[in-house]
Amino acid sequence: MNPVRMDFKTASERALELNALLKEANRLYYVENAPQMSDFDYDMFMKELAAIEAEYPVLMAPDSPTQKVGSDLDESLSKSLRNSEFRQFEHRYPMLSLGNTYNIGEVADFAARAARDIGPGFTYSCELKFDGTAICLTYRQGRLYRALTRGDGTKGDDVTANALRIKNIPQRLIGSGWPEEFEIRGEIYMPYDDFDRLNAERLEAEELPFANPRNAASGSLKLLDPDEVAHRGLECTLYHMLGENLPFNTHKEALDAARSWGLPVSDKSRICTSIEEVEDFITSWDSDRKYLPFATDGIVIKVNELPYQQELGYTSKFPRWAVAYKFKAEQALTQLISIDYQVGRTGAVTPVANLEPVQLSGTVVKRASLHNLDQMDLLDVRIGDFVYVEKGGEIIPKITGIEESRRGLGVTRPVFPSVCPDCGTPLLRDEGEAKHFCPNSTGCPMQIKGRLIHFISRKAMNVLAGDATIDQMYNLSLVRYPSDLYRLTKEQLLLLDGWKERSAERFLQSLTESRQVSFDHVLFALGIRYVGETTAKAIAAHFGNIDAIMSATREQLLEVDTVGEVIADSVTDFFSKDINREIVASLKEAGLRFEMEAPASKASDALAGASVVVSGNFSISREEMKDLIVVNGGRNSSSVSAKTGFLLAGSKPGPEKVKKAESLGVRIVGEDDFFEMIGHESPAPASEEGQMTLF
Repeated sequence: MNPVRMDFKTASERALELNALLKEANRLYYVENAPQMSDFDYDMFMKELAAIEAEYPVLMAPDSPTQKVGSDLDESLSKSLRNSEFRQFEHRYPMLSLGNTYNIGEVADFAARAARDIGPGFTYSCELKFDGTAICLTYRQGRLYRALTRGDGTKGDDVTANALRIKNIPQRLIGSGWPEEFEIRGEIYMPYDDFDRLNAERLEAEELPFANPRNAASGSLKLLDPDEVAHRGLECTLYHMLGENLPFNTHKEALDAARSWGLPVSDKSRICTSIEEVEDFITSWDSDRKYLPFATDGIVIKVNELPYQQELGYTSKFPRWAVAYKFKAEQALTQLISIDYQVGRTGAVTPVANLEPVQLSGTVVKRASLHNLDQMDLLDVRIGDFVYVEKGGEIIPKITGIEESRRGLGVTRPVFPSVCPDCGTPLLRDEGEAKHFCPNSTGCPMQIKGRLIHFISRKAMNVLAGDATIDQMYNLSLVRYPSDLYRLTKEQLLLLDGWKERSAERFLQSLTESRQVSFDHVLFALGIRYVGETTAKAIAAHFGNIDAIMSATREQLLEVDTVGEVIADSVTDFFSKDINREIVASLKEAGLRFEMEAPASKASDALAGASVVVSGNFSISREEMKDLIVVNGGRNSSSVSAKTGFLLAGSKPGPEKVKKAESLGVRIVGEDDFFEMIGHESPAPASEEGQMTLF
């Protein structure tokens, strides 16, 4: 995917596109625990962006994904608008990421570079790469002092109370010889058996199951109830020790000592003396990992000798003494029995294959996406074919090919419907769109039910019900629009199959509680096409209330962070329809929140009404800068326009933003002048203490 030689304009446009794509993928993976991009695709896009930045260094933004570690901290809004229950602490040593490869030749290249820099004679520590969520444990005087998530690599969430409820993390060390204080880093993961048990419980409670064990582990570690964390069955494996003057010469010695102190260190590692031995280790585990009781996604190869690690050092994002070889997604061969055509809440029609059940990456797969008509034609798939199924990043099952040698005489070519399989309306396909759509948004049962299911979902209004409940309510003509939910009575609910007094009371209580859901969640719950959680937060914070959003012009929407032309057009189109305005009015009557709460404290009106674009690096984080703008009466915008109050420019601001500001006559304000404007003392530069290190 490395780009063929591009001119500067094409490269600039592609770099912006890749930046946005990778940042959204990071947010979905680290913050939402709901990845939609495979690991392989992510790594290929990252390599493409790195190649463009190498060709045109001026295109390397300070916050480029090639320069920053993915963050599990939700930095999308100012602190006054976040709802984090965890305190955050700085990492003593930054938690970096790992360079990835899918090519054994690149592992050999890594070894050759190391040998060139430090000479021959070193060994390799080869270890399983556990597919979970990173953790950093600090022990003081033999007791667990603090547990931090990776966060953004420089600071993380304090999850000590939860870590203490993970069964194989010791509160107190055993044996002797441990340093007075040290850090040890590793991975929190969920074994397959506990993952299956947890998802069975969630389905029983009509909750969405987790997509895979990694998502389940990450979500469980951030629960507010430590007792529930204990119930989830999480486990830990540790793989890297840090501290002042540790008495070890090799990485293996450090981990052997940690194991003797009762810390959970994997026994599935090997010291290799040649790249051939490393390759043998990789090959054997690519096969044997299928029999492990937990998920792995690769092998980590590290220079074993600690002095050599110090000598090799680090880039801004990766250690030069370690690399991760990623396994390709596991495939399975099974037979395609039939194809269903599902209509989503936005009207998109998706073909879904029904398969002979097959074991894949720790779960039984029965269904897989075929995406759209073009993909079906590209695969030339037939009903009755034997097909290859894999999980994108071992997450979402998809059909990637067919086994033509097993195609029998009885196979039939599928016919993509020309009308909606639910309501019979002729399907449309807009120019440039891959999917077919049903345009009957107000009369198509699947779209209506889909919007209701989205409205009640956990990340929207968090109402205690599931797909089956909405299906029953719709079939009994109890609900059609979201506001109908708030008119339901206990007597009506008792008409539902299996519902008793307690079920009805719990549902009604969850409706009452949903009236306290914040405005950004309500906006997300409306189901505006292309408006996800992050975009809903940004729009809500920018405009403050629903009336301002409904009356906003396309140009005003484009001033919002994360909003591009497609989203702006979607929002204006949504609120141009009378039915959607009526839905908002009826939900207002039901008592839902349609305006943002005022910040907890307002420092001043120094920036009252000013639209401010922030660009570059500052002595504090850009999110803290944005916080200061909000609490001093201003609002943040992502793009420079004639309506911009000023461009707040730190060191290395975006050249295009500076150029546009100058062309429009928009004032450019530096950091010191900004602090003077708001009457705020300029903070001291951040400390640069602490060596850089892995994980």
